[in-house]
Amino acid sequence: MFDAPMLSTASKIIKEADFAISYDQAMELAQLPENQTMDLLAFANKIREHYKGRKVFTCSITNAKSGRCAENCSFCAQSAHHNTHIKTYDLLPEDTFVDQAALFEKQGATQYSMVTSGQNPSHAEIQTICSATAKIAASTHMTTCASLGMLDESKARQLSQSGVKRYHHNFETARSYFDQICTSHKYDDNIGTIRAARQAGMHICSGGIFGLGETWAHRVELAFTLKELDVDSVPINFLNPIQGTRLQDRPLLSPLEALKSIALIRFILPDKDITICGGREITLKDFQSWVFFAGANGLMIGNYLTTQGRSIDTDIDMIRELGFTIEPAV
Repeated sequence: MFDAPMLSTASKIIKEADFAISYDQAMELAQLPENQTMDLLAFANKIREHYKGRKVFTCSITNAKSGRCAENCSFCAQSAHHNTHIKTYDLLPEDTFVDQAALFEKQGATQYSMVTSGQNPSHAEIQTICSATAKIAASTHMTTCASLGMLDESKARQLSQSGVKRYHHNFETARSYFDQICTSHKYDDNIGTIRAARQAGMHICSGGIFGLGETWAHRVELAFTLKELDVDSVPINFLNPIQGTRLQDRPLLSPLEALKSIALIRFILPDKDITICGGREITLKDFQSWVFFAGANGLMIGNYLTTQGRSIDTDIDMIRELGFTIEPAV
């Protein structure tokens, strides 16, 4: 027997265009016992099918500038506050981005993002990213994204005018838990960047990392912040504890808790894109194909910033064998 509130909420999300789940309703779902997780996944899958059909998009990224970041995010291998022995380097040449975008497209990616460490991109870095974006647009069919840290209105306009379609900027966690993860910038700085990118005409990709020690209430709070800001795409990461970071000893989420987290986001943000990104291999293990049946409709493929992903061919085969078609996100 399905939980009655769960069934009622899912039905309204699918059938009533103006229905929006409340915070209290979301918390009820978050607090369901573990033996009802599979039911929650099943309904999240129905919601995904209703809004997204059988289409999946695939993201790929380049670690465009690595390490020496002044931010003190507790999970991050690239923070100068941590000793993680990663490779550090300045911004790569623009031709590297153009070549990598073409390679990723050939391998099956539909979106390509250039990601830099550091809080604020310099004007020279913005110019390089913009030039690379124009070349990528001329030579591929990829949707070009960027994740460069904090933006002001001027830099956001430059990126948008060059052809950057989506700007990625994660909150990482809820406002009420943020000071446990990062104290080198304010939560409102993140909101300002998102609003600047939106004002410049870019779509917004913003989400967080689950498994930082946050509660279910924090996850719901983050989702409602994203809902209030009307972001277009929600990237979900799972903590991969890196030696040398403050969270190096944090235990992994169980596969079922990770999948339940995806499902909860789908209930709260039924019509948004949900992309599963870093940490899925180590957290989900043999359950990676379940992310779509938990409500996701996007997958990051290839390597991440400082950690390895699994074979792109394996992921592309998985998507197709599940009966999904790979298409760019709208």
